[in-house]
Amino acid sequence: MKKILLIITLISLTSFANAQWQQSNGPYGGHINCIAISGTKIFAGIESNSFYKQGGGVYLSTNNGSNWTACGDTGLSNTDIKVLAISGSNIYAGTCSGLFKSSNNGSSWTQLYNGLSSCPNSPPPIITAIIISGSNIIVGTLGCGAFISSNNGSNWTALNSSLTNTNAFAKKGDTIFAGTYGGGVYLSSNNGTNWTACGVTGLTNTIVNALSIKGNNIFAGTDGGVFMSSNNGSSWTAVNIGLINDTVINALATKGDTIFAGTEVGGMFMSSNNGSSWSAVNNGLPLNNSIYAISISDNKIFAGSNVGMFLSSNNGNSWTAVNNNLTCTNITALTIKGDTIFAGSFDGGVYLSSNNGNSWTLKDTGLTNTHVTTLAIKGDTIFAGAYRGGVYLSTNYGSNWTACGDTGLTNTKVYALAIKGNNIFVGTYGGGMYLSSDNGNNWTALNAGLPTNSYITALTISDSNIFAGTWGNGVFLSSNDGSSWTAVNTGLVYTGFYVYSLAIKGDTIFAGTNNGMYWSSNNGQLWSSINNGLTHNFVVALSISGDKIIAGTSDDGIYWSSNNGQLWVEANSGLPKNINVEAFTINGNYIFAGTENSVWRRPLSEFTGIKEMNNNVNNIVIYPNPTTNNLTIESLQKSIIEILNIQGQTILQRQIQQGKTDIDISGLAKGLYILRLSSSDKTEVTRFVKE
Repeated sequence: MKKILLIITLISLTSFANAQWQQSNGPYGGHINCIAISGTKIFAGIESNSFYKQGGGVYLSTNNGSNWTACGDTGLSNTDIKVLAISGSNIYAGTCSGLFKSSNNGSSWTQLYNGLSSCPNSPPPIITAIIISGSNIIVGTLGCGAFISSNNGSNWTALNSSLTNTNAFAKKGDTIFAGTYGGGVYLSSNNGTNWTACGVTGLTNTIVNALSIKGNNIFAGTDGGVFMSSNNGSSWTAVNIGLINDTVINALATKGDTIFAGTEVGGMFMSSNNGSSWSAVNNGLPLNNSIYAISISDNKIFAGSNVGMFLSSNNGNSWTAVNNNLTCTNITALTIKGDTIFAGSFDGGVYLSSNNGNSWTLKDTGLTNTHVTTLAIKGDTIFAGAYRGGVYLSTNYGSNWTACGDTGLTNTKVYALAIKGNNIFVGTYGGGMYLSSDNGNNWTALNAGLPTNSYITALTISDSNIFAGTWGNGVFLSSNDGSSWTAVNTGLVYTGFYVYSLAIKGDTIFAGTNNGMYWSSNNGQLWSSINNGLTHNFVVALSISGDKIIAGTSDDGIYWSSNNGQLWVEANSGLPKNINVEAFTINGNYIFAGTENSVWRRPLSEFTGIKEMNNNVNNIVIYPNPTTNNLTIESLQKSIIEILNIQGQTILQRQIQQGKTDIDISGLAKGLYILRLSSSDKTEVTRFVKE
């Protein structure tokens, strides 16, 4: 049989031994749902990523918040922390997936199951409230009732009560009060065994988020302000003078004669007269801040917010951010102007760095909605899209923001932005596409050819072509500035195709989807799957630099390719395990990655692990190609071979010796296959055709 030498490209994967990602110095902060204090130890419970439910966890500070350290996650299978409580040496963490206990300051955790039943179709329960009462621990859940344990959580008993949805607990003497979602306030006089509904007279809003006790008075924070009862909840009086009308109260705490109320969007308020009047105390707090937790230790007041932790030592007259090393800011967008990097956060607005991430500054003046999902640059103007907030612009590097007009923008759930000349294109969540040609003052819907109420999740522009990635309907193309759209989905065979990211490299367009990576070299008329080496399906971010394509996934970090996606290499050294990557930008020799753990960076020069070499240089020979029944491999050393299909799935794996090896492939279906040979110092890849 005549040998057919393959003069094709092989790929050698060299080690990233000394190359890794480094976390930039921020943006520090995170969405703090709860605080628990024991002596000098302050624990903060962080909400996980809003979309992917990743990130979050428990952090510890022993120096009044000056520095934070992430507690261990061993055993903590869910890091969306809703509530924390401390009893002796035990810390209890209520999460979106049950209750966990740590007896070593959070280094490791044990999930508590026995008797802590779950609701149908929702195991285990979402824990929303915890109170320690003597030797009893009582937990409230979302929709699954309340439970009690008298042995540190080893066993639980369901309470025969109406506490189906419990948001908060508070204790007054021997009486425990429970605030519920939609059911008002309940009380128990026997340590939680039995519960009775309090009165609702005067309680005009029964969604009770927080409770606090001050002397004989009970204060209830609701979705419609603060209410007070002086008769154990039999009747209530609204005490809202000075508060924003119908403001949502997330947290309450009492310090001496002062009551503090944490609100949604309005920041912090205080009252020194039992709630008869309230005053805003937001000096040092970000604009439109949401306060979710308040905890008091001696003369120190800690406030957990949507952008991190704040401390006041003067009764709330001023606040200082105490977020150093609290690395839970969820970065959803990155862009660059000159040497300045802008980072958009879903909870915190926009941050700026002018020194490659060595420090970050919050820039939110005028940004009345801080749920930033996307950023774009047009000349000297920066545009920020916000979920339920529409579009904002800044002409002074984010120092001030102005809301763009909403005339014609009937859906303000902005998800994607793209600039083409004087045109600004906006993709929305459930409202399709919009265009403004006057810097966002007026908008026109551009949905001809798009499905009704489209979810536009990605936009990219190539010359006269605009590509729109959608949630559930694949990719659409417009060649007339959005006046009409055409579906270009041939090859995107996955049902309900979600396109999270799009990028252009020369004449090639790349799409990151819920079924991995695809590429097209003919403006989307035909797509091909390119997932070899890509072990995770959800690709949510893409970046192009020269011949490098860099892909961020929803919970498997970062991959890259230097051969148009024909082979992907993991590049996660230095990153936390299972990190979600939502955005990229490039500044000089650095690539920056936005994650649920703030911003990370890495020199582009380190992405050199893929080297191209000709087959005849390495003396690797396979033949015949194409083949029908047998494939012969000649190798200079002992190797592991793998045969993969074009979806990247391993079909066959075996060890071969130096010299010639025959492989029986008669059982393989006809088509294109990838052959990967791994030896002690390199991995080489080529392809063959089975006829």
